[in-house]
Amino acid sequence: MPSPPRIQVNSLSYTFPDYSTGVRNITLDLPPRSRTLLIGANGAGKTTLLRLLAGKRLAPSNAITICGVDPFKESLEGVTYLGLEWVLNPIVRNDIGVPELLRSVGGDAFPSRRDELVAMLDIDTAWRMHAVSDGERRRVQLAMGLLRPWTVLFLDEITVDLDVLSRADFLAWLKRETESRECTIVYATHILDNLAGWPTHLVHMHLGAVKEWDEADRLLQSIDGAVGRSGNSRLGELVLAWLKDDLRARGPRSQLRLGSEGKTYGFGGVKVAGYGDESKQTEAYGAPVAYIYIYIYKRVKRKIESLLNQRPDAYPHYRINLHSISAVLTRF
Repeated sequence: MPSPPRIQVNSLSYTFPDYSTGVRNITLDLPPRSRTLLIGANGAGKTTLLRLLAGKRLAPSNAITICGVDPFKESLEGVTYLGLEWVLNPIVRNDIGVPELLRSVGGDAFPSRRDELVAMLDIDTAWRMHAVSDGERRRVQLAMGLLRPWTVLFLDEITVDLDVLSRADFLAWLKRETESRECTIVYATHILDNLAGWPTHLVHMHLGAVKEWDEADRLLQSIDGAVGRSGNSRLGELVLAWLKDDLRARGPRSQLRLGSEGKTYGFGGVKVAGYGDESKQTEAYGAPVAYIYIYIYKRVKRKIESLLNQRPDAYPHYRINLHSISAVLTRF
């Protein structure tokens, strides 16, 4: 039986290849079925933390466990990360139809979930992706990213192009997901509309560190009344106060020695749609590049084995390739 979708972080620190700090000394324990809002100013380290949690970057050993295992080493199937490089994927800007895109990510295997997402996100299946607005394109991307049932979902502000109603429906759907099955969400956002009563936990990040975190109800007790004089919700008032304090404590950005959030995209000098600046190709947090190859191999191996299980006689060349890749990697 798989472990519950608990997210545990123990004294996590991460340094970029140019030795600037990404995140430092972070400890968290987010329970199964929780919905956590990750709050912080631009450059606070939210994206870096999310990518480390999702296994997109190599963290120090024993610093992160998702469902009881290291997300980088185990390549968990139930962990879904939707962030900037996913949003900027050029495929969804081509002249291709919605049904084809949904089919390409397993829509036929999950027809009821596919239809639910299409209805909830108000998607027209006659759309051609090169001829839709950014908001319409984002709806299709969300349906693609969420189609396969996930256990842990990391969202890095991917609702910015949605209108108010679409975003409200989307957030309500996410809440129902955590209430109806064993799954956990961490969501980094600056948009607080329709979030009153949504998060179970809040994490406040500042300069790469977690300044405070707790259950949302406990943190919101410090805000008196349902609505502040500004018209904000209690959540909005709390976040506004946090960010004002952070700005006073931080001072000018030019004096910081904190790594840019853009550095967290790609590795080995590879940039994603112009983002990322990680030019050091031989190491990722002290790990030889062989670890990266092994990580890729595990993902390829799992996909090939899945194909072989479905049609064992149809893919003889996959067996040869799998053995060849394995032989090369054993030399490291």
